Amino acid sequence: MNTIVITIISLCAIGIASAVILYFVAQKFKVEEDPRIDTVEGLLPGANCGGCGYPGCRGLAEAAVKSENMDGIFCPVGGSEVMNKVAVALGREVAVQAPKIAVVRCNGSCSNRPRTSVYDGARSCAVEHSLYVGDTACAFGCLGCGDCVAACPFDAIHMNKETGLPEVDETKCVACGACAKACPRNIIELRNKGPKDRWVFVSCVNKDKGAVARKACTAACIGCMKCAKECPFDAITVENNLAYIDYTKCRLCRKCVAVCPTGAIHEVNFPERKITEKL
Repeated sequence: MNTIVITIISLCAIGIASAVILYFVAQKFKVEEDPRIDTVEGLLPGANCGGCGYPGCRGLAEAAVKSENMDGIFCPVGGSEVMNKVAVALGREVAVQAPKIAVVRCNGSCSNRPRTSVYDGARSCAVEHSLYVGDTACAFGCLGCGDCVAACPFDAIHMNKETGLPEVDETKCVACGACAKACPRNIIELRNKGPKDRWVFVSCVNKDKGAVARKACTAACIGCMKCAKECPFDAITVENNLAYIDYTKCRLCRKCVAVCPTGAIHEVNFPERKITEKL
């Protein structure tokens, strides 16, 4: 018999034998998967952003099915509407969570924070942060290389060329947290959207003493305590020379905004204040 024919027959026989063996091995060790996982995954938006803390929508679906309750399981992209559908599909209840948004806590624009050096390395915040303080005297503020922009899967954050700072598009941000994770200086925070999508926050993370912080940036928090003393709801704390507003306690009275001497406290989506003239 021709050697080529024998070789072909041998290879076919080996292939058939291997297929049979693999079939029986697969049947022996196959893992039965709960069909509800597919159902839940189908209800999720399919963004696979990881904002839920699980490896993609499939990971969240598996966690939701296997858990006894829905505590700590939430899809930031789909929000409460999607999670309610998931809860109904699994016959469970889910707590309503307030919508969040990414907030950039730095007001060190080009005009507020003068440059003291020129960075000529790789355009990466992570790289620049690991090398030195940055191209300004503030060792805490935004580096302006756009790592957060590159990390956002929803095109919801962009660098403002005039200020040199990232800006969040409220209409696109789903609070997945990708930008916050990408920022080496932790200036981006996920905060609750208040009533009518209004919120108040301290746009600074500088922990230097007041004079040092103010010298580096004219809009820095100087830890003067005026905002904390003015707040009637005990929503503001000052630690390490830096004020912070707890959004769970803040009632949006904006008294802190009025007394801040450097303008470090920002109010978002509020109507313009009425100016009353004294006669």
